[in-house]
Amino acid sequence: MVMKTADRSFSVAAVALVIVMATYLVALFSTVSDLELIHSLNLSQDTLQQTWESIKIDQPPQDMTSSTIICDRADTNYDVCSVNGSCHLDVRTQTITLMDPTFATSAPIVEKIKPYPRKADNWIMSKIQELTLTSGPPSLTRSCDITHDSPAIVFSAGGYTGNIYHDFMDGFIPLFITANSIYPNRDVILVVANPRNWWMPKYKDVLGALSKHKPILLENKNASITHCFTSAIVGLISYGPTLMDSTQFPNPGLLVGFHNLLDKAFNTSLSTFKPQKPRLVLLSRYGNVGRVMSNEEKIKEMLENVGFEVITFRPSGTTSMREAYELIKSSHGMVGVHGAALTHLLFLRPGSVFVQVVPIGVGWVAKCYGSPAKAMKLEYMEYSIGVEESSLVEKYSRDDLVLKDPIAFSRMDWGVTKRVYLKEQDVRLDVNRFRNHMNKAYEKAKLFMDLNG
Repeated sequence: MVMKTADRSFSVAAVALVIVMATYLVALFSTVSDLELIHSLNLSQDTLQQTWESIKIDQPPQDMTSSTIICDRADTNYDVCSVNGSCHLDVRTQTITLMDPTFATSAPIVEKIKPYPRKADNWIMSKIQELTLTSGPPSLTRSCDITHDSPAIVFSAGGYTGNIYHDFMDGFIPLFITANSIYPNRDVILVVANPRNWWMPKYKDVLGALSKHKPILLENKNASITHCFTSAIVGLISYGPTLMDSTQFPNPGLLVGFHNLLDKAFNTSLSTFKPQKPRLVLLSRYGNVGRVMSNEEKIKEMLENVGFEVITFRPSGTTSMREAYELIKSSHGMVGVHGAALTHLLFLRPGSVFVQVVPIGVGWVAKCYGSPAKAMKLEYMEYSIGVEESSLVEKYSRDDLVLKDPIAFSRMDWGVTKRVYLKEQDVRLDVNRFRNHMNKAYEKAKLFMDLNG
């Protein structure tokens, strides 16, 4: 039996046609490769939305469209392929087939792709499912069990998924970018390779904000079911390390837009009760993980004396995303030592305060959170610890390169750098020095509270 989703979508061929025509005009002045087509879609969301709305085409003339598969492999972070036309997904063989009668007399197109935006990382990419994209007449494919009147976005939830930084920076933010760049304001079907058992329950609210349909999982228990889509994008557009530099965003409002998506996902409302003190979330690292704040209780007491209402937050793999979002959104600031948990800055309201404690030798990666914080329009502050505040002073002499020149030491070997500065190092903050820093944070947080509640 054939089932259909409710919404009828425009053919992606119409969009591709208009973009190709525009690209042709540009080519009068500069040479543009065909494979730059998808890459050229990395424009701002507003620009693409204006382009889409200006088309106003229900059904493009059939003789002006063509079904094809185009892959952009130029970026160092990701590959992305466009299956431009009606296509068939066979979960059993991990194959997406572009269906068109004209392919009956021509050699099939064949492309291979691993839809995870870390393609330079050979170790992790070896663990990502590879999909085959091909073409052929409809008669050579299995019949569709479920026919969708929407395009698909195919991506992997494997790789480093399980670390919240990678869950968002390699997963949901690239997915948001891709959906809003290629299919703005359109109904899409999410197709997920390498699904984890815990991933769907944990992120069901975020997935629900991105698509009203239940994601299709590429796993064995679904192997007997075939799906058909109006078109498909395989792979995710990701800015990778560029995400650290908000000035390089094609759309400066990107992360604010993503925060608005999270608002939609969790549908939280703030209490009308007027707070008396600015609420500060203290992110707590614990266990043998490195960068633990060994005098955390004294720091919490000091922060309360400064005037904050302090809530200690210890996120774990089982932490509810909804509860974390409600806690952090209702707060006026957040502070923590550099680490993956700082990704929760995405939950803060624009204008609130975010303080990153930066250990010795970690300054060069602090912008992983500093630049997105600025792009989120947060009041961002850094506290770089001194040598006496690092546990490394107990293991190395002051003349050792580890303490004397962390930048020079970091150039020697990434494995050693990671072990020394990220794994072996804990912090014991100078209470008085840190108090001076947090007095300024308090003034910013109180002003935000007075203005926004």
